Amino acid sequence: MDKHILFVCVFFIVNVFQAQSRTFTEEDCPVCVLTIDKFSKSLEGELKPKNIEEQFRKYCLSTKIDKEKRLCYYLGGLEDSATGILSEMSKPLSWSMPALKICERLKKMDAQICDIKYDKEIDWKTVNLKKMKVKDLKKILDNWGEICDGCLEKTDYIKRVEELKPSYVKEEL
Repeated sequence: MDKHILFVCVFFIVNVFQAQSRTFTEEDCPVCVLTIDKFSKSLEGELKPKNIEEQFRKYCLSTKIDKEKRLCYYLGGLEDSATGILSEMSKPLSWSMPALKICERLKKMDAQICDIKYDKEIDWKTVNLKKMKVKDLKKILDNWGEICDGCLEKTDYIKRVEELKPSYVKEEL
């Protein structure tokens, strides 16, 4: 009986250490890492946290990407944000901490930050627009910053996506 308890304890401790030793990667928090990295590159010598926060709010207002907007909401970069943990992002940025480490810290404060994932890219060579939902067709147009005036049926949306596809989709050789 004692050997079984000892075995279970050792097994538990080994699993705890393995879980803690797992390194945090960009795949764990892609939107946060890429957004903060892109934002940090746009900073021009801004080293004061308050200035960084102000610049981040401007960045959040200008971004068109839904996932980045959601990250801005969680961090407090939008006016309608429910929380405000911008200082937890701006202080480490002022110290030139890498985006990966900043996001690792932010995840400990609010796990939702790392729940945001980018949508999968559409393979334009094999996609069948007729099999897509209208919601997805609308999302494609929205991501392109386009609208479909007068579109009432699915075929109208398909036609509009096909019209605009050469402007937004680059064909590889």
